[in-house]
Amino acid sequence: MKKRIVIALGGNALQKKGEATAEAQKAVAAQVGDAIAELADKYEIVITHGNGPQVGNILLHQEQAATKAAPAMPLETAVAMSEGQIGYWLSQALKNAFSKRGKRKSVISVVTQVVVDPYDPAFRRPTKPIGQFYTAKEALTLSKRKGWVMKEDAGRGYRRVVPSPKPQDIVEATEIKALIDAGIIVIAAGGGGIPVTRSKVLHILKGVDAVIDKDFASAKLAELIDADIFVSVTAVPYAYLNFGKPTETPLEKITPEEADGYIKAGYFKAGSMLPKISAVSSFAKKAGKTGIITSIDNLSAALQGKSGTIIKKQG
Repeated sequence: MKKRIVIALGGNALQKKGEATAEAQKAVAAQVGDAIAELADKYEIVITHGNGPQVGNILLHQEQAATKAAPAMPLETAVAMSEGQIGYWLSQALKNAFSKRGKRKSVISVVTQVVVDPYDPAFRRPTKPIGQFYTAKEALTLSKRKGWVMKEDAGRGYRRVVPSPKPQDIVEATEIKALIDAGIIVIAAGGGGIPVTRSKVLHILKGVDAVIDKDFASAKLAELIDADIFVSVTAVPYAYLNFGKPTETPLEKITPEEADGYIKAGYFKAGSMLPKISAVSSFAKKAGKTGIITSIDNLSAALQGKSGTIIKKQG
């Protein structure tokens, strides 16, 4: 039996050096596809991804080109656009990677809706950064002109922040699981999925303007499809204590309880490693489950227990 893994790619995974053109991001996607294709013989694979830079650019284009005849699309629709866009790049990259190896493997990208609570306090306190980075002066101008909430993001500049409610359920979870059971590699819950609310009586779905954190959505998907391993792929090979300081220390094999202790001690930043280690630790609290944080270059080694931050219960 192959182990089932969910691999969550960061929103910047396709923009390693700030690449914004489609061709540049497709070139990076090809590298990601090669790395993941190497794992297909050993694992059942589900890929999720962030969309922070891409959805921000989509919104920017929408707003700049908006007219009365062709108004800008709302945020939840922009999230759907980014799901299709990045899902296309990744599915093509994977298919090409298999073709180069003389293999045929089915890959599908599923536009995914994720249920959130309409009364989630996140709607009153926007925190999720999207789009490009701005200087403090540019951020102030945008805040006044567009009414955006702008916040400093992990020392890298200012970004627009939007509500980020916690995922409660995934609408297409049953269909995604059926695809995996059929041996298909699935790309799903892109950008955390399209945030929707669901009525209690008729289960009517309605999109809401927000962006769900992709790591929390990925952990929820991993839970619903009964995955064995959840990997959050980021720009660094490990989660670190005192990151960027002389006392920087990589975390290797730790328990969920140890991870939670480091979180409470304030070692991780909200706009950077905090959601990753929180989501991975939460998943790893379940018996027999493994959570990993690593880079795409270290992915294979991390799955063999030779690299990355590996979070698992003792015993």
